[in-house]
Amino acid sequence: MLFKHKVHVLYRKEELDHEKLEGKVAIVLDVLFATSTIITALANGATEVIPTLDEAGAKAEAQKHPAGDYVLAGELYAETLPGFASPTPLALLEEKIAGRKLIYSTTNGTVALRQSSRADHVYAGALLNGEAVVNHVLDKHPGKTILIVCSGSMGMVNLEDLYGAGYFVDLLSRALDENSDFSDAALAARSLFRSEDADDCLLRARVGRLMIERNLTNEVHFAARLSVFDTVPVLEGGRLRA
Repeated sequence: MLFKHKVHVLYRKEELDHEKLEGKVAIVLDVLFATSTIITALANGATEVIPTLDEAGAKAEAQKHPAGDYVLAGELYAETLPGFASPTPLALLEEKIAGRKLIYSTTNGTVALRQSSRADHVYAGALLNGEAVVNHVLDKHPGKTILIVCSGSMGMVNLEDLYGAGYFVDLLSRALDENSDFSDAALAARSLFRSEDADDCLLRARVGRLMIERNLTNEVHFAARLSVFDTVPVLEGGRLRA
């Protein structure tokens, strides 16, 4: 049986302030790089990811755990925090994340996850796990309103998040009954996704250009891959687990 869903996209996390989250499923995106890093960490054996609002919150959380049990990673305004591991996916894999927690602070993505926690169900999504998340949500939450939340950047829209949202809308539109209700924002994001290649879009985005300047083009290419992980990070009790 096909259920009728409502699908909407928020272009910036700041729009969460005006959104009723109760009863909805939220899929939070920060493609470059927070949710891409979270997915990669869990896919490579991290026991859980604890998203924090800022550097102080991450340090306070770290004090609750034995030193060898976690990796502390994060950035503020695209600069790695002092004493923290780099927050990008490939760099984090060099930190021997398997079997350890990731305590994680970013300018936008971890904040968006925390701010989405009033939704009935919250997932971390990116290009890397689109199919797995969509299949899980449709299987576990039939008929629920699906809210795709782009983290954006300090009140601004990020191209890579819109592209990622468009990928999720495209996947949903293929799976759902044609009578399902896609908002204009969702349809616009889907049009962006259908208009160009993932690598090209991410590399011309502001953050992508910044990564090129820092010789981190490989991190952007990594995050631009579509549905290479089956990992579905679920936020429960302030922690993300697969």
